[in-house]
Amino acid sequence: MNKKQLFLQPCFCTISHCINYYSGAFAYAAAAGLRGTVMAHNPTYIHFAVPPFPYFLEAGRTVYQPGEQHPGRSRLGIFDLLIIEEGCLFIGEDKQTWAAAAGSTLLLLPDRQHYPVKPCKETTSFVWIHFQTVGEWGQSTGESVYAERDRHFRSFHTYPYTIRMPQYGLLPGLLARSGQAALLPELSRERRSSAVWRQQRLFEEMLQLLDLARQDEGGNQAAEIAERTEAYIRSHYAERLTNRSLAEALHFHYNYLARCMKRVYGLTPMEYLTDYRLEQAKLLLLKTELPVSAVAERTGFESIAYFSRRFTHKVGHSPLQFRKRYSR
Repeated sequence: MNKKQLFLQPCFCTISHCINYYSGAFAYAAAAGLRGTVMAHNPTYIHFAVPPFPYFLEAGRTVYQPGEQHPGRSRLGIFDLLIIEEGCLFIGEDKQTWAAAAGSTLLLLPDRQHYPVKPCKETTSFVWIHFQTVGEWGQSTGESVYAERDRHFRSFHTYPYTIRMPQYGLLPGLLARSGQAALLPELSRERRSSAVWRQQRLFEEMLQLLDLARQDEGGNQAAEIAERTEAYIRSHYAERLTNRSLAEALHFHYNYLARCMKRVYGLTPMEYLTDYRLEQAKLLLLKTELPVSAVAERTGFESIAYFSRRFTHKVGHSPLQFRKRYSR
């Protein structure tokens, strides 16, 4: 891409050196109190509805000498993830500005204007990773935002999970020690048939570490409880589940379970249960010849009338119409 060709300097160091380098930058940033270097005061999070997962485009390394600065760009149409290795990058996006220090990550958005705030004061190097997504994405401060579940299902035949990562923040320790960011530009020298698979896999692992780091910052207990609730619902959806039975099984008051599920998935446990039951009912209608009454019973609906009403509202067709639509 034209964005950084003039400044690109490939890394010829060994992977073990890169790992030590990133670990050192991470420790330096933590000791220096990195979070105070952001010029904007409200933390911003970027949300990606998956699957499908964001896909890797290309990566490289840029080095600026003192007095040089990042060029201004507008609406590039791609995400640009910066991982600062050394020095400090002074950069802005629309009305928000950052002093991105060594050991930090910064995600520049595809539909914004990016501009230099001031030249670098010292030698500054960073890895840049370009990627894109075909799913919905959003930006928020504070609480999570969620994709509209039914719309996502209609587009991608699965309900969404929301990856939530800080637009600017500290490079997670596991990611710093892994050396993955340094490896991505190196893989561009390999044969395309090999590199394309390894780069996408490494990139998705990096996204996972950024998402998990967000949970560890403050929402880890809520995420853990929400995932336990989800797993229990998936294992027991065919049984009679109530607010009380969920609370007794998971040893938390139902209201707390509901808050955790809403925070992580955007749904209460009972809303999630209904969606999952309907998802399983669709599979039975397509893959078996069971009568509708048996499908309703096997997926936990006590009344065929209630099942048919919820199914029609959710899918837009009655159970029988749905089956006939996809039958030969």
